[in-house]
Amino acid sequence: MVPERFAPVLAELAPLADRFEQRGHQLHLVGGTVRDLLLGDAPRDFDLDLTTDARPAEIKVCLDGWADSVWTQGERFGTIGAHRHTIDADGGEVPRIYEITTFRSEAYTDASRKPHVTFADHIDADLSRRDFTINAMALELTSGTTPTLVDPFGGASDLVSRTLRTPLGPEISFSDDPLRMLRAARFVASHAMEPEPGLVAAVREMAQRLGIVSAERIRDELDKLITADHPSAGLWFLVDTGLAEQFLPELPAMRLEHDPIHRHKDVLTHTFAVIENVRPPHELPADHPPFDFRITRLAALFHDIGKPRTRGFQPGKGTTFHHHDAVGARMTRRRLQELRYSNGDVDAITELVALHLRFHTYRLGWSDSAVRRYVRDAGPLLHELNVLTRCDCTTRNERKARTLSRRMDELEQRITELAAAEELAALRPELDGRQVMEHLGVPPGRVVGDALDALLEIRLEEGLVGDEEIRRRLDQWFRDQRAAGKYVERS
Repeated sequence: MVPERFAPVLAELAPLADRFEQRGHQLHLVGGTVRDLLLGDAPRDFDLDLTTDARPAEIKVCLDGWADSVWTQGERFGTIGAHRHTIDADGGEVPRIYEITTFRSEAYTDASRKPHVTFADHIDADLSRRDFTINAMALELTSGTTPTLVDPFGGASDLVSRTLRTPLGPEISFSDDPLRMLRAARFVASHAMEPEPGLVAAVREMAQRLGIVSAERIRDELDKLITADHPSAGLWFLVDTGLAEQFLPELPAMRLEHDPIHRHKDVLTHTFAVIENVRPPHELPADHPPFDFRITRLAALFHDIGKPRTRGFQPGKGTTFHHHDAVGARMTRRRLQELRYSNGDVDAITELVALHLRFHTYRLGWSDSAVRRYVRDAGPLLHELNVLTRCDCTTRNERKARTLSRRMDELEQRITELAAAEELAALRPELDGRQVMEHLGVPPGRVVGDALDALLEIRLEEGLVGDEEIRRRLDQWFRDQRAAGKYVERS
């Protein structure tokens, strides 16, 4: 009896399975979909992974007339991709990606980042080369009217006991693809798995082998880990096994630094607490500011990496970390670039690290000018910065926590009030460059840029002063500049 939750996926794949069976081939559903279905979860995305004894040329024949489109970029690795629109549980049409791969064995040579692929003839050989037993299960779709679970390595039992094991010895599995060591951290976090002692020992012994894996693959795996519901267990796995040293050495460095402010044993413990505080948003109101959860989590990961380099001691104050925000921002930029993050991601995360203490510079209340400058500096990252600031409070002192929360509430209220009065989200001078040139009678050049900077300063300090007054101020500024010997007389 097939559980009801399997029915939609099996019904969707039945016509494709018939095509393979008619040509004498097996077809198996594999990967995370099988694991998630056994857990009672819906498939996590719109991609389905399948495997077969058919070679790539035969796969294409089976797909002919069934798929909306087929692509063959992965053919030399045994993978044929297909796209087809399907009907979801609500009766709507959705696009689906199918990747169908010939049974294979795959291994990396000692120094290569490219896998060497050979095809296999039996599903057990294919499953043995997968990362963990919980992912080394398959549903055979061509075994008659009832699909058969193929589980040669006890993945279903490990799923129940939350045990993380490799199908073969961990040394073999991690030698085949060293990224699996980093992937282990993700499953520790996302599925609350407990790695078996042999797996942990193998990671510690083989951590340096991560060096043959491309920065792009490491980056993508880090993104998946950092966006897990509770990533801290996986992050501790990275530090404790030495994996973090291979691609993010700033992380274990923070473990050495006592953090007297937050009353944690070390800066790293505080950092992981901040990451956990940043929660994925549920449904946001239509008028709510956008929130980039991944970017904010990564900013939380990096926000204190400058502390080890800026650690000092001041009599009467104890341990200090002066300017760790600026130092940390520079360190963050370098590390993110080495991990091949996009320029947009690098800029956003670095800016949040640089600004994460800005809130604490205003201790005597928020003047209108201070609010404008905070909003101007945060720019499109305003909501992310506010979330990071709130989450950075991990003190166990309830009074301090309440005080910070109240001050943050006050700031957000001031932002809302000023935004309604002054279009705060679009802070800019009251005159644009064209108006400056027309009013002063000057051509494009340095004087226009300097004038706009002066007008923006007025806007930040005083808000909107009106067209007549701002033009009077512009005239006064220009006269003062000429009196100081700058710029030429108006013609």
